[in-house]
Amino acid sequence: MMSSGMASAGKQISPAAYGALANALTAIFWNKKPFERYLRRALRGHPELLAQIDFNDLKRVVAEEVVDRLMAKEHQYQDVTLGLMLDISNMETFSNLEQQTDRTHLVSQAAVAVADLRRFTAQYGELLKAHADFAKDLEEYRRSATKQRNFSESLDLLKAEFLALQASSDPQQRGRAFEGFLYRLFELFDLEPQLAYNLEFQQIDGSLTFDTDDYIVEAKWLKGSVEFKDVVLLNEKVLRKGRNTLGLFISVNGFSAGAIDAYREKTSFITIDGSDLYYVLDQRIRLDDLLRRKRRYASDTGSCYFPASEILQGF
Repeated sequence: MMSSGMASAGKQISPAAYGALANALTAIFWNKKPFERYLRRALRGHPELLAQIDFNDLKRVVAEEVVDRLMAKEHQYQDVTLGLMLDISNMETFSNLEQQTDRTHLVSQAAVAVADLRRFTAQYGELLKAHADFAKDLEEYRRSATKQRNFSESLDLLKAEFLALQASSDPQQRGRAFEGFLYRLFELFDLEPQLAYNLEFQQIDGSLTFDTDDYIVEAKWLKGSVEFKDVVLLNEKVLRKGRNTLGLFISVNGFSAGAIDAYREKTSFITIDGSDLYYVLDQRIRLDDLLRRKRRYASDTGSCYFPASEILQGF
């Protein structure tokens, strides 16, 4: 499958096509295991391309690493790359995405990514781009603003969105927008989010999956800090769930001293505030690393509260 017979000396695949390939690879699977199986089967003739790849990392990071390796040695792997592009561009169904709760959104997103990749396979089926065009394509790719953004650029966009939300004077509109913001942030870090905005209580309820644990999520953007009565409700919800279920309480404007003190020695949940979110968006700490450190701290100390500022200071 991976030898397409379309390689041609002196011709190069455009950077935009490589970007479309990485984007499509990220979009066509939701779970990491089928994503890994597909790549291992597709590249079985070239195991060196997957050597030392950490498939426990984010799908986006893995896809970009694989594509970077293909691009770095295009003279050796051009047929492999084109074969992979053709295989994905011919996909019409996405069985792994169809199994997810948010399948309509995910399938639509994958279809767009595959259609974008198909634009490139069509042109490479006739003639590969000449080297003279490659430099122009590279510059255009660097200026492109949508589908081939890398992980860092995606976080920059979310940071700008978060700052815009902070400036909003309409709490209901901000609340609805905050749900979409959190969904995209969690999705970027492969946390399999399921979120729903509750207008009556001005909060977001949902769940996500991280490592081997499921998290019940509550998120609030109130004028002031979250009080004791709110965290008690989340704690009770978590205790009624399964053994590997934890809670994640997100409050942009923080938590009262009473709320933190009540769960300083024993907790079933961890907390994230607006400062923590900003550290993630400012790329000072990854969200998955932040969650892992907070969960470990909660296990060691019993405390629900461990701010990113202290983590970065080495506490």
